[in-house]
Amino acid sequence: MNTTEFTIRNAKPEEYQNIGALMVKVYSALDGFPKPHQHPKYYEMLANVGELTNKPGTEILVAVSSEGNIAGVVVYFGDMQYYGSGGTATQEKNAAGFRLLAVDDSQRGKGIGKLLTMFCLEKAKQQQLPQMIIHTTNAMKPAWRMYENIGFKRSEDLDFKQGELEVFGFRFLL
Repeated sequence: MNTTEFTIRNAKPEEYQNIGALMVKVYSALDGFPKPHQHPKYYEMLANVGELTNKPGTEILVAVSSEGNIAGVVVYFGDMQYYGSGGTATQEKNAAGFRLLAVDDSQRGKGIGKLLTMFCLEKAKQQQLPQMIIHTTNAMKPAWRMYENIGFKRSEDLDFKQGELEVFGFRFLL
């Protein structure tokens, strides 16, 4: 796993459209995850992910290869009221969160998801926030395992259902 060839930085507005397309591609390919025709509002949000940065403390972070290609992306929320999920997560105080982690298929297995996750944890520490909140689904088992290996713990109080899709909450205490 060679993550040294990737740099994490804030996405540039001119990259938002391509980032949205990457997210749509990644999420629509997940086995067991709703497809665009089943959840059009969700995929519209993914396609227009740049709009999330209009909320205070919200950043799109990208992992960029040495050639300048975006290999992965995540949306970081320094203020949970803008997190935008169902359930109780948006009511969490003194917490950061991240959502919509996506790694390009051609870049999987290189530690990019972990690199983005660790970067988010470091951002929260720098902001002196005591915990990180995330969600995942059964369709995202590789990410689920990665989060648990990093030290995230299941937090059933954050679980919710999005239509028929079960969404599972996790916490990391910083």
